[in-house]
Amino acid sequence: MRGAAEQSNRWRALRREPACWIGLGNRSLGDDGVGVALAERLAARGVRPVFIAGTNPERWTSRIAQSGARQAVFLDAVEFGGEPGSVALWEGAELRSRFPQISTHKLSLSALATFLERAAGMRAWVLGVQPAALTSGAGLSPAAAKTVDLLADWIAPERIETAGKKGGGL
Repeated sequence: MRGAAEQSNRWRALRREPACWIGLGNRSLGDDGVGVALAERLAARGVRPVFIAGTNPERWTSRIAQSGARQAVFLDAVEFGGEPGSVALWEGAELRSRFPQISTHKLSLSALATFLERAAGMRAWVLGVQPAALTSGAGLSPAAAKTVDLLADWIAPERIETAGKKGGGL
């Protein structure tokens, strides 16, 4: 259970300081759009700052660095061998070792994380959702869509309560 305890500690650390949320991915490639879908959901609930970066997160680094947040959380589909829709959270140093320069983005997430840590003093994270399918023209799989709902409830529970819905969480 060491892995579960580590993930739990990371979730608690993430909740301690203000964060900006950066949605990554391509909505026209099935679950690759999970990061964008989650960012859109958070923005609709009034979470700020949220950036819909899509497939070009490097274009947003200056705005992210100037956001006033202490943490930058990249929301993305990540193949990590879990069940479809499962979630993992990695921080900057771990990104550099797990995902050194391999990325579907023009600039790797580890390079973006390093830039934000050094230039803006931000703590960088990747909140990864295991994709079920990356099919052109498909929407989110049921597993990814459910995960978007659960994560939005966890990240923005106060928005749920003010909207008259019952809060949930992970």
